[in-house]
Amino acid sequence: MKCGCNKDNSEKGVKLTLAGLTEYGENAIVSRTIVENASGTLTVFAFDDGQGLSEHSAPFDAIVQVIDGEADIKINGQSHYLRAGDLIIMPANIPHAVKAVTKFKMLLTMLKAV
Repeated sequence: MKCGCNKDNSEKGVKLTLAGLTEYGENAIVSRTIVENASGTLTVFAFDDGQGLSEHSAPFDAIVQVIDGEADIKINGQSHYLRAGDLIIMPANIPHAVKAVTKFKMLLTMLKAV
């Protein structure tokens, strides 16, 4: 996975277009962190067709907003078909996986418990 990380939060106060924050990479997942602080992160991902993240869990809630394309998000073994404009919350400590049905982009918001 390629990462265009932004640890200094230089996007603050600047108009951004979500779909343009990452480009698709051939047979790749490309990510760009927009905000990272003690409360959580905002990261944009671009998945090439067929790419995915294997099942894993996180210690805090994660919100997926699909920007472009279509994805299969599995949460605790149950599939959820999402397309541009859809949103799903992946609960903390529950296994989940992401698979691109077509090329797709998503905004991932991780909210850490304080």
